[in-house]
Amino acid sequence: MGLNKNQRRNKIKFSIRKKINGSDIRPRVSLYKSNKSIYSQIIDDKKGNTLISCSSNEIKKKGINISISKEVGLALAKKAISAGIKNVVFDRSGYKYHGKVKSFAEGAREGGLKF
Repeated sequence: MGLNKNQRRNKIKFSIRKKINGSDIRPRVSLYKSNKSIYSQIIDDKKGNTLISCSSNEIKKKGINISISKEVGLALAKKAISAGIKNVVFDRSGYKYHGKVKSFAEGAREGGLKF
């Protein structure tokens, strides 16, 4: 029997997390998509705490689409730059790199984050 969509994503997510770790120099940008919102965090894995977070709920937009994902990326980058964070590691959390995930990453890059 094959894997369902969530099992496949979890398998990919764990293999990504084996290779990617955030530090105080280059923290990790983690992404999560629900049916109604998109959430992102900048995490320092060595200390085990979240430095910055942003979501589509904060920018007061209903739904989730490519343009809203890009706005969340820009908002996260703006918060990170003001906190002094420029270099990060991108963790796509097992999602394929297209559509909303790609749009989020492009928005974060436009905002000034380097990954």
